[in-house]
Amino acid sequence: MSETIASRLSTLGHRLPEASAPAANYVSTVRAGNLLVVSGQISVRNGDILMGMLGAGISIEEGRLAAEYAAISVLSQIAAATDGSLAAVRRVVRLGVFIASTADFAEQSQVANGASDLFVEVFGEAGRHARAAVGVAALPAGATVEIDALVELEPAA
Repeated sequence: MSETIASRLSTLGHRLPEASAPAANYVSTVRAGNLLVVSGQISVRNGDILMGMLGAGISIEEGRLAAEYAAISVLSQIAAATDGSLAAVRRVVRLGVFIASTADFAEQSQVANGASDLFVEVFGEAGRHARAAVGVAALPAGATVEIDALVELEPAA
């Protein structure tokens, strides 16, 4: 039996939550050939949205943690699309990391490392990816971080 995304996360001290339903008129994932596009996932820990803005009361370390939890939400969507199989993921191609931050905050890349580090811990070299780390004025539900992803999967059987 192949290792699952949930079991790999568990060894890292995390629990894979159930994939969330879309919050509006879109789908959580779209598969096109071997590519899986994951819609933006916000930072949620134990059912609570991690909220706040970098540069206005949220530290870089708190932001990194929010990015890590948004990444876990992305992983839950990948798991839902692949029956949980870690082996189904050939490569994490790209992450888009959106960080609620003030106009003078310029450490978005440090915050986004919370997500990038987790993807490498879960997928090894296949987790290394291209990335954008972008500061924004606001995110859905007041979340601190939102992440979308592009993932290459093994060919469908």
